[in-house]
Amino acid sequence: MNYPERFSNLPEYAFPRLRALLDHHQPGGDIVHMTIGEPKHDFPPWVTDVIMENAAGFQGYPPNEGSPELRAAIADWVNRRYGVSMDADTNVMALNGTREGLYNAAMALCPEQKNGQQPIILCPNPFYQVYMVASISVGAQPYFVSATAATSHLPDYTSLPEEVLNRTAVAYICSPANPQGAVASRDYWAELIQLAEKYDFRIFADECYSEIYRDAAPVGALTVAQKLGADPERVTLFNSLSKRSNLAGLRSGLIASGPETIKQVKLLRSYAGAPLPAPLQTAAAKVWADEVHVQENRALYQEKYAIADEVFAGVQGYMPPEAGFFLWLPVENGEETALKLWQETGVRVLPGAYLSQGDPGQNPGEQFIRVAMVAPKTEMKRGLITLRDCVYS
Repeated sequence: MNYPERFSNLPEYAFPRLRALLDHHQPGGDIVHMTIGEPKHDFPPWVTDVIMENAAGFQGYPPNEGSPELRAAIADWVNRRYGVSMDADTNVMALNGTREGLYNAAMALCPEQKNGQQPIILCPNPFYQVYMVASISVGAQPYFVSATAATSHLPDYTSLPEEVLNRTAVAYICSPANPQGAVASRDYWAELIQLAEKYDFRIFADECYSEIYRDAAPVGALTVAQKLGADPERVTLFNSLSKRSNLAGLRSGLIASGPETIKQVKLLRSYAGAPLPAPLQTAAAKVWADEVHVQENRALYQEKYAIADEVFAGVQGYMPPEAGFFLWLPVENGEETALKLWQETGVRVLPGAYLSQGDPGQNPGEQFIRVAMVAPKTEMKRGLITLRDCVYS
């Protein structure tokens, strides 16, 4: 039986790779899971009541683009959060989690050619793996741009050669960045948007960690694009309730952009979409409209930032994250460190190389581990202290 060659060279996904690395070894202590970014804080307690009260909606097919109430709540949130007016019918659409949208937007919007050549899709490196797979799926070349300390842990797309930019159709950017926690400034967004206007490519702004931050709310790409007077189709925003509201399992994401962009994504979704069940859409609408629980959630993460700063205060190269809930910790070798931690302490972390592309010695994640600060505060602190004493003592 034949299989498509375009996926034949994909590396194993990060978490199966981690299991292959660790699971045939015994943990060296009580297990502390710090690998996956699955929020553990409480979600709003009334969400369950809303779902139960609307359970009859499970009987029918749900609205494919999102119910009018959900789309209105999303449009209101984008306006509230970014100061950009969005029409609920033409500028936004509900997603079944942002990964669906990040993939399908490339399917719907990336052309077969750019200036007569194979298109390029720019990806930060390290990166969320769906960026690469979306690029390959549409016949584009994924072009990885390292995001290291030298570039403030964000990719410097403005430094790319003209022959690359002339072929660029889409640029993915994650801010706050996963895994580094770096935040794109207003100037960063402005330079990138101006570059996209000059070379006529789209920006896919993955801002899923935007509501978890230390001090000031991260500026959004749509906010800057509006101020610059950019083409309203130039920037496409993606966000969700997963991190903002600790509702990863609800699968309520959003896409927001110009009307022609949303029209094309809606068309593809009408053929291949998987909408949220109606009771979950009703609950999601109420969650997008509420900010009280978001503020409470952010305060918990701010306490965790303070704990991490205290624990790693004497560690050379420690970079306090500006936002998000990951630590990107420098080590000599990420795989060796993850295995050592597991065997000696039971703390489970993710090697940075599993989130990056590049040959040995050229992979920007090779000398890092990613540590998720999602566990309850006491457990997280214990895990961080154990990690510090094992790796940096």
